[in-house]
Amino acid sequence: MSDDLEIIKISDFIGAEIRNCDLSRQTPEMHAALRRALAEHAVIVIRDQEISPACHAELSLGFGVPQNRVDPATAIHGFPFMNGVSKNEDEFVNIGNAWHIDQTYQADPPTTTLLVAREIPERGGDTLFSSMAAAYDALSDGLKATLDRLDAVHSNDKVVARNVRLQGRTVLPPATHPVVIRNPITGRKSLYITAGYTQRFDGWTEAESEPLLKFLFQHGQRPEFQCRIKWNPGAIAIFDNSQVWHYALNDYQGRRRYMERVTVKSFSIADSRATPRDTLATSTEDA
Repeated sequence: MSDDLEIIKISDFIGAEIRNCDLSRQTPEMHAALRRALAEHAVIVIRDQEISPACHAELSLGFGVPQNRVDPATAIHGFPFMNGVSKNEDEFVNIGNAWHIDQTYQADPPTTTLLVAREIPERGGDTLFSSMAAAYDALSDGLKATLDRLDAVHSNDKVVARNVRLQGRTVLPPATHPVVIRNPITGRKSLYITAGYTQRFDGWTEAESEPLLKFLFQHGQRPEFQCRIKWNPGAIAIFDNSQVWHYALNDYQGRRRYMERVTVKSFSIADSRATPRDTLATSTEDA
């Protein structure tokens, strides 16, 4: 069945729609083909599916180990790793209305998000994605060499403090991750920073880090690095958090939007740094 998948690119840099894919009949071969497509395109969309929660869970397990377990009493459809993401008719603020990577503030963050559209407004509510691999490729060789050697400190404290929908969310200890990582399937490098959670470079102050981070955050928003996903009920988007930023548009006031999400860890961000630590140590000694 995996040989029958049709992959249609959405843009030159990022995104693909997957056709001839029946998620009601999943196999290990299908999962492997979808993992490869995700590694190559960073975001894949499969439409016109009857995606039951069990189907969503099965597909998620084909990509990695589920994260974000919740109390079984409040679990969506009985799956403790599945959560709802909603904005109701009487709400004015949504979740994800800024460029970000999911949960980089965690010590061992998830790498893949699987998002199913359940209730979609008749207009609005699209999601934008931007390729951090394309953003990295467009940098100068000199800046690439600098960033390859850096780590960055991530925290959710500022996001929790300013977002009313996140009040009461646990603030975790800061986490440190490589600034540039490699995809374990393709070997392609990507920037792994995000405006919401990346606060400074490791070993630098926030004041010292701010000019370079500001440049990178603006650089990553270049339109040519982006694609736009228009949702319809029964569509599922799978995106690689190690390669993309995403932005949930808040342009559907007075209308409900409801999605169901699973995040999984396919690999360790710490093990995917662009330049291995032993190489960094050797380079430092030689200098």
